[in-house]
Order: sequence, then C-alpha cells, then structure tokens
Amino acid sequence: MLSAGAPQLIEASPSAINGISKFLFGLGAVALFCLFTGCSHPPANRVQGYIEGEFVYVASPLAGALEQLKVQRGDEVKAGDLLFALECASEKAAQQEAARRLAQGQASLEDARKGKRPSEVESLEAQIQQAQAALKFSESELARQETLMRSPGVNTQQDLDRARSSRDQNRQLVAQLKADLETARLGSRPDQVAAAEANVRALEAALARADWDLSQKQQAAPQAGVVFDTLYRQGEWVGAGKPVVALLPPANVKLRVFMPQPWLGSLHVGDPLRVFVDGATGPVIGKVSFISPRAEYTPPVVYSQDNRNKFVFLVEAVFEPSIAAQLHPGQPVDVELAQSSKP
Repeated sequence: MLSAGAPQLIEASPSAINGISKFLFGLGAVALFCLFTGCSHPPANRVQGYIEGEFVYVASPLAGALEQLKVQRGDEVKAGDLLFALECASEKAAQQEAARRLAQGQASLEDARKGKRPSEVESLEAQIQQAQAALKFSESELARQETLMRSPGVNTQQDLDRARSSRDQNRQLVAQLKADLETARLGSRPDQVAAAEANVRALEAALARADWDLSQKQQAAPQAGVVFDTLYRQGEWVGAGKPVVALLPPANVKLRVFMPQPWLGSLHVGDPLRVFVDGATGPVIGKVSFISPRAEYTPPVVYSQDNRNKFVFLVEAVFEPSIAAQLHPGQPVDVELAQSSKP
C-alpha cells in the first residue's frame, strides 16, 4: 500500500511503448533528412546568385523573306560565319543599275577630257594647209598688183585694194583654223570636266550604297559564340531590323549576385570571387566587373544598424572565356568571396 505522498509508478502497456518508439524513430529520420537535404542553414560566407547571358541579336536593316538559315539552336559559330540570308533580287538589280550608271558617267568624263577625234583633227590640219596656200597666192597677187601700180595706166587702185583684201582674208582664215585646231585638241571646258567628275563621284557613292544594301541581306556572326536561339523559320517574312538569330558570346556570360551591405567595404572591381556550380568538382573564379551604387530591398523610413545589415547590392562578375563556355544563363550558383576579399 503506497502512501499518499509517494510517487506512483504507472505500468505502460506494450502498445503504448511501441507507439513511443515509432515516434522517436520518425523524429530521428526527419532530423537526418533535414541534415542531408539542406534544411541546415547555408554557410554564412556564401550568398546565392545566378548566371546571366547578354545576347547579341543579329538582324538585317532591310526587310525580306528568310531565304537561308545556316545555323540552328546550340550551334557554335566563329566570327565571320554566315548566319542567315534574305532574298535580295531587288537589291541585286539596284546594284547592277548603279554599276552601269557609273560606267556611263566615267565614259562621259573621259570623253570630256579628250579633244576631237583623230579624223576631225586631220580635217582641220588639211583646211589650214589650204588656207596657207591661198594666203601665199594672195600675197603674191598683192605684190604683183603693187608692182603694176608703179606703171601709169597699167593697173587701177581697185585691183590693188581687191588683192590686199584677199590677202587679209586668207591671213585671218589661217589664224581661225589654227585656233580651231588648238581647241579641238584641248577637249571640253574646265567647268564641264569638273561637272563630269562630280557626277562620277555621285555615281560611285550610289554604287557603294547599292553594294551595302546587297551585303546587308546576308548577316555573319560578329563574334564567336553559341547560337542561343533562332527567331524565324526559312521562308518567313522578316521585317527591317527584326533579329533572326540570338547569339551568346562567351564574354557576355556573367554572374549576378546580391551581396550584403557589410561585404561591400572589402569588395572592389577586379576582385576575385569563388563561384560554386552544382555538379562541378570545385569552384570557378570570376572577377568583379560592376558594383551597383544603389541598394536593393532598402527598408523604409528608419536607418538603424539592424536595417543597414539588411541592405543588399547588386554585384556582377565576368569569367575567362574557357570558364564562361561551361556556364549557362539562368543557372543558380553559390558565391563566396576570395580569401583576400573576405570581410
């Protein structure tokens, strides 16, 4: 018989003991699950970030149907590789027209620089010889008339004047034909030649524009990279300036991470960061390329010590091309300051 103040022992049934054992076993299993699946807090010196890609959208400034699509999603291309080509019948016709107009203008310029044709020059030279022969005869006739005038009654003053007039006319004719010959050898006037030269330069510019238009119907990769996406299918109409291929160069792969405010005092552009990627054997190294001057998720109104520790700042980092080629936009990563940059 137990006294009233003594503790009483309660005998548990076997079913109750079995239930307690199952409860304790389940509690231990949950603890182990949390331990191995990340329920534990992440390391204090790491923050989460993600990989981002800045794509190069390749487009043509001219519209046209997509005639050739030389790449597919995931292809690796080198700088200068052809990506796509649009139909170019109109641009090719315009280029041929501009080339023919330039040829016409150049021929007109050469014609303006030249004199008369050789046969025309020879005709002028023959006319000069005829005029010189007529001048020689008229000079002889004038001399004869002057001699006859010394004998009274043999000649008249009118005959002498007629011979002198014929000599003067032939002399002027020779001078005129010589001037015509010199002009025939000179070509067009300087102003006409200058106008023809300006016309040729204008036609050269028109041809260069037509060549550029034709070349823009084909677009090559501006730099090496991976084809992230193709935005049109062959045969579809592509508007002017609409991108057809999205290209991701390795240099455009970067890290974006929001770092706590206390870390910024020891972080500078060019500092290394240790980036941990799921499935990789070890961290990769990136270099800080940008630190935002503006805080994100800023607490409103009160700026206390506790609130200040909640500030985060956007930090971007870049990688070596060989490392960037192994990373993918949208990939989550863990980021850790290098030993020399830790606060």
